[in-house]
Amino acid sequence: MYVKMIRSLPLGAVFEQLGSNVNGLNEDVVRERQKQNLKKAIGDSELKKALRIFIRQFTSPLVLLLVIAVMLSAVLGEVSDTLIIFFILVITGLLSFWQEFHAGKAVEKLREMIEIKSLVVRNGVEQMVNTNEIVPGDILHLKAGDIIPADCRIVESNELHVNESSLTGESYPAEKTAGITDESAPLAKTFNCIWEGTNVVSGTATVVAVHTGNETVFGKIAASLSETHETAFERGIKQFGYFLLQITAVLTLIIFAVNIYFHKPLLDSLLFSLALAVGMAPELLPAIMTVAMSSGAARMMKKKVIVKKLSSIFNLGEVRILCSDKTGTITEGTVIAKDFVNVYGRSDEQVRLFAFLNASMQQGFTNPVDQAICAMDVGQHGYVKLGEIPYDFIRKRLSILVGFEEKATIISKGALANILEVCKFVHSQTGGLQQLEDRMRHDINDRFEGFSKEGYRVLGIASKVFGGNKMSREDETEMTFMGYLLLEDPLKESSVASIKRLGEMQVQFKVITGDNRYAAAHVAQQLGINQPQILTGDELNEMSPEALLNRALSVDVFSEIEPHQKVRIVKALQGANQVVAYIGDGINDVAAINAADAGISTNNAVDAAKQAADFVLLEKDLAVLADGIQEGRTSFVNSMKYIFITTGATFGNMFSVAAASLLLPFLPMLPKQILLTNFITDLPALAIASDNVDQQQLATPGRWNMKLIRNFMIVFGLHSSVFDFLTFYVLYFHFHLSGAAFRTGWFLESVITELLILLVIRTKLSFFKSKPGNLLLGITVFALVLAIYLPWSPFALSLGLTFVPLTQVLVLLGILTFYMITADWLKVWFFRFNKA
Repeated sequence: MYVKMIRSLPLGAVFEQLGSNVNGLNEDVVRERQKQNLKKAIGDSELKKALRIFIRQFTSPLVLLLVIAVMLSAVLGEVSDTLIIFFILVITGLLSFWQEFHAGKAVEKLREMIEIKSLVVRNGVEQMVNTNEIVPGDILHLKAGDIIPADCRIVESNELHVNESSLTGESYPAEKTAGITDESAPLAKTFNCIWEGTNVVSGTATVVAVHTGNETVFGKIAASLSETHETAFERGIKQFGYFLLQITAVLTLIIFAVNIYFHKPLLDSLLFSLALAVGMAPELLPAIMTVAMSSGAARMMKKKVIVKKLSSIFNLGEVRILCSDKTGTITEGTVIAKDFVNVYGRSDEQVRLFAFLNASMQQGFTNPVDQAICAMDVGQHGYVKLGEIPYDFIRKRLSILVGFEEKATIISKGALANILEVCKFVHSQTGGLQQLEDRMRHDINDRFEGFSKEGYRVLGIASKVFGGNKMSREDETEMTFMGYLLLEDPLKESSVASIKRLGEMQVQFKVITGDNRYAAAHVAQQLGINQPQILTGDELNEMSPEALLNRALSVDVFSEIEPHQKVRIVKALQGANQVVAYIGDGINDVAAINAADAGISTNNAVDAAKQAADFVLLEKDLAVLADGIQEGRTSFVNSMKYIFITTGATFGNMFSVAAASLLLPFLPMLPKQILLTNFITDLPALAIASDNVDQQQLATPGRWNMKLIRNFMIVFGLHSSVFDFLTFYVLYFHFHLSGAAFRTGWFLESVITELLILLVIRTKLSFFKSKPGNLLLGITVFALVLAIYLPWSPFALSLGLTFVPLTQVLVLLGILTFYMITADWLKVWFFRFNKA
């Protein structure tokens, strides 16, 4: 179903075309339309998805070239070699496919745990449904924090403001109301419609869904508005890939050209060069990354952290600064209403009653403050609600119009400064009204400061007798200041220990809160931050971007902060070359969550915050997050192990084989032996994601360092090549071997050095001081046994291998032992002088 011109049609015509009304659809119509939506949105089957992942394993240009060359070899009669090479390629691809496919399935299950629901009306009854079950014609009730699940026409609204920045680029929320808009009006000027993917900032509304799925505005331009941003680790991987590709391409072309120059067979030279290129290329890197990330996601799930965006795991491992809101993260989040006092600091039942009426009658969005006030046993005493102006982050007030005995009263509650700015009167000591003069304003602020320093969150409350039954924002004037609401949100017992642990992990912790500077300072001191550096929102507004960039790193607490300022703080910290995480659960946190390198929300957060986040905590506790950062570092470290192995022994071995091919009158290894070496040595790499990680490597945030990788490749590549050439010398000049005998010796040396170096490089400690994971050790031993067995196996002849005499075995064993000892010493020395 597609309805044209929803902006310019009368509301009745929209309902008629949709076959709906204000009571919503009946269940039979809903089921039928859900079937229609399913047909339109039908995606690929599981088989097609699996097939696409499998094909992707063979889309590397180097692998495709080798497949073509193998086919050419088959045409020319080299059937056995063709089958062997083809078999190795298929088995390698299957292993990589199996890992990636199962990793993807695991992550899908995790994402299904984060459900976003909407309140709809069907058959005249309100019910919560998953957003993907909404169909055209559904009636939805929206409030602050809700994600808008479809393109909708507004039926009625109350002070509705919607964040449309993802579609229009406008920073400030757009005001929305019922009515008719010209069809030619731009998206940003369409006031009577709201769009899928945007979110409600403040107010309430009843709307009718018109377009869903791919027919929405967002669905039509989703390709150009991708929410996936390239992470720092992904950029590093891309640089690494280009770096290796350049080296591989140059080396391959040189080897091929030189072999042709020396009149070696064309096909053999081509296959050898391409096999060498495949051997040097990190073709398992995508699978290794996927497995590392999915394994990390599974471990984080056990620590009660759900991963929504897989690639962000590495960012979490790199986090150096964690910014957090205060309520519910470092505090219990269960606000307690301690007292309601009048302007003179005495408990006041009228203030208590009016606060209760304001909190219990508001329908904007659920929040801990109003829940705490409503928990009191205060009756409404015949008061009825007549109207509401919902809270927003500009006014910072919530106003309710109540009726009692034919008299209407406006009751406003909010930030003290924002309440005082609309007040003109105050109750005198005797109960009458008097002008709110400067002296009294000064006394009110002094008392507010005193309460704040005691650790209370302080709100103001005001009232006004009103001569009507409908109000607007313009009526919030000339009010009477009644007094203070004193609220308490105690620190969690775990907060101090968690922040201390984050400090030990070299993660700076910064509080970003809307609370005033005095309350914020009190909380900081409770957290053990002596003489905290505090920056207020007003001070931030006066600072240039450059000044904020210099100051932000030294600030402990940002207080009196507006939602748009949170984004500015995050970007300033990022501008100082820091990887920043932000945790929040409110609508005012959404932009900062989205801007951070690692956006974090909680399972009980507003929908918009969960949608923007990369991670969702099942428990709102910094201890859980510290565990998550630890798992992120584990994934980062294990992934870097494969990078170092690829740039160290693998590159060194392939370089040695390439160089030897220029010096020997025969190929030092056959193409199928190069690919077999690559296959066997890649087997343990698939278990790297589950490897143990030294505590020393988890003590500091991870950091992508291309210079370190280049240095490592040069040092360990040369070290590996030295022992390769030692083997080459012994086999060729000492034992006078050639052909299959020479290739077998070098095959064994190449495979075993790459397998052993994995055990050395996986830790920065001496390898005998760090225990590898059981799976990694088991597969490595299996690969070693397989490599040693092949020259004695029934397949030896077809693989171009032959029996190795005991004397050669002992000499090779001596070379390998010396290799391990020197590699371990070199590694310790290298990381001592080359800090990651």
